[in-house]
Amino acid sequence: MAKNQFGGNRSSGGGGSKPPFRGGRRDSRFPSEEDKGQFRLNDQIRVPQIRLVGDNMEQLSEFVGVEIKSGEVYNTRDALQWAEKSELDLVEISPNAVPPVVRIIDYNKFLYEKKKKEKEIKAKAAKTVIKEIRFGPNTDDHDFEFKVRHAKTFLEENAKVKAYVNFRGRTIVFKDRGELLLLRFLKELEEFGAPESLPKLEGRRMIVMIAPKKKK
Repeated sequence: MAKNQFGGNRSSGGGGSKPPFRGGRRDSRFPSEEDKGQFRLNDQIRVPQIRLVGDNMEQLSEFVGVEIKSGEVYNTRDALQWAEKSELDLVEISPNAVPPVVRIIDYNKFLYEKKKKEKEIKAKAAKTVIKEIRFGPNTDDHDFEFKVRHAKTFLEENAKVKAYVNFRGRTIVFKDRGELLLLRFLKELEEFGAPESLPKLEGRRMIVMIAPKKKK
């Protein structure tokens, strides 16, 4: 099997290549049960006009013999013919836009890269470790320094630090003291991490989340 310049497979038998829209479609034009309904493609796109986008317009133009510009509005019938000729798929990526936005791409490759990116995001989230450090509104200097040392170690290990002041009973009246304590804590850690937001009160806890600084 020989590949065209866009990566699609084209049969090289004696009868020549058969356009994928004639006499049967390629597997990529039939998404799996898991992927059905995610995107409309090819003949499923029934609007008269679409907005075509993509970074392969120059190659596509050269291949089909028509100047095609990304972001321009075209007749859907023409875009389908271009997809057919290049043995790719017309995929609707923004159905609610007016007109809908489409790309001419390899649908299987598109789904593969989409799933790969989603897995990478999940893996990155799963690797995020959060260490908690608890203070009281009357934490003394010795305990404070002890917890600062622990926080520095956690941040150096690329873990996030969730620091909070816990107010029990009537100690809630000392919330200003708790905020000052956390701001002092952030000051001690500024070379190791940065707060995702300023300390905020949630119920009987004043919380701040500190992310490690990216290593150069």
